[in-house]
Amino acid sequence: QVHLVESGGGVVQPGGSLTLSCAASGFTDFTFSDYAMNWYRQAPGRQREFVAAITRAGDNTIYGDSVKGRFTISRDNAKNEMYLQMNSLKLKDTRVYYCNGVRGSKGSWGQGTQVTVSS
Repeated sequence: QVHLVESGGGVVQPGGSLTLSCAASGFTDFTFSDYAMNWYRQAPGRQREFVAAITRAGDNTIYGDSVKGRFTISRDNAKNEMYLQMNSLKLKDTRVYYCNGVRGSKGSWGQGTQVTVSS
C-alpha cells in the first residue's frame, strides 16, 4: 500500500498563497503513475470535502466548486509527488488537507497538513 505524506501547510493571510506537496513511497508491484491522485480537506466536526483530482498521467484534472479557479493540482511522476497550488486563499479554506491515492478499488490517505487562513 502506498505511503503518502503531506507537507507545506501553515498560516497565511486572506488573499495569500500556499503550495501543498504530497510525497508518495512504499511501492511494491506498482508505481506512482498507476495511482489517480486527489486532494480532500476537512474541518473539525464536518465531512471530508473533495478539493481536486488528477489522472494518472496528469493530463486531466477536476476541481470542487469551492476552489475552482483558485487552486491548481499537479503531479510529477518522476519525483513521486503531487502538488496543490492554492491562490486567493479565503478564511473558509482553513482546513486539514489530505492527499489520497487510488488504484482500482484501493485507496491510501496521508496524515494531513493544516492550512489556516487568518488575518
